[in-house]
Amino acid sequence: MKITIIGGGSWGLALSKVLSDNSHQVLVYDVNKKIVNKINKLHICLQLNEDIPKDIKATTDIEKAINYSDTLLFVVPTKVLRLAISDTVKYLKSPKLFVNAAKGIEPDTFLRISEIFAEMIPSKYLKGFVSLSGPSHAEEVIKGLTTAITASSEKEADAVFIQDLFHNTQFFRVYTSTDLKGAEMGGALKNIFALASGLIAGKGLGDNARAALITRGLVEMKKFYEIYGADTKSLMGLTGIGDLIVTCTSPHSRNFQAGYKIGHGKDLEETLNSMTMVVEGIRTCEAAYKFAKTKNLDMPIISAIYEVLFNKMDSDEATKMLLGRSSKAE
Repeated sequence: MKITIIGGGSWGLALSKVLSDNSHQVLVYDVNKKIVNKINKLHICLQLNEDIPKDIKATTDIEKAINYSDTLLFVVPTKVLRLAISDTVKYLKSPKLFVNAAKGIEPDTFLRISEIFAEMIPSKYLKGFVSLSGPSHAEEVIKGLTTAITASSEKEADAVFIQDLFHNTQFFRVYTSTDLKGAEMGGALKNIFALASGLIAGKGLGDNARAALITRGLVEMKKFYEIYGADTKSLMGLTGIGDLIVTCTSPHSRNFQAGYKIGHGKDLEETLNSMTMVVEGIRTCEAAYKFAKTKNLDMPIISAIYEVLFNKMDSDEATKMLLGRSSKAE
């Protein structure tokens, strides 16, 4: 089948390679001419310096990309998602299945990505929506290392369709779920705890502290799931604890890397200036903190990370604040 990828970054090209390996035809759209030229002429992923199949094509012509396929896979940071959708809407002529593989929540609205699509895409063109999520670093997927993710949609048939597109018996296993809320919440919230995990590593606080962080992070995630109407059973799946573990423990995680730099004494501005890719956890932390305040939710870890990021609280002080909370039963 023909598939359009919106976004020629490392994750977009890693997924393009999976589709190509599965004998599908892929056209990648990106605004960056350098990225497009690297794909078309040198057949490499610029960000990872990895080879990609020669049959993957790229373009800077968004109209051509939109008309190429009835399945549009968006792999762009949430910060520019509305702009990407606005550009897409101009050229929609028929219903499309929209798929998203980025993870985040919009700070000012606390909207999930599927809700942003539903808000911006005219209903006559929105055939369906699927989220691709799970423990999956582009650096490993593009090398063909074993990976398992989940295709989530409120319409099971759409999830199964995307499962069939991406499932590869050699290295890329895809499950399905109808808990779209849980998949999107898990994929976004885990980035906050990855920042905290990186900070712990940067401070040299040890593996015990990181294990405790992941465990208590799940508790805070569960509170969000419950108030948001997501299925808390998804926490035990790939889009929940699976994604949380890999993002909190892997040096491939840009959120972990950012937290590590902060743990080493850099402030937020210095950290962001030193990163080559978007750190979604920072925007998500802001969104989650504000939402928790409006709902009177007790989120000590998220609150501590928010104070470090946005109010310049010293990380040692944030650690003392967490450890100094009153004793209670688990």
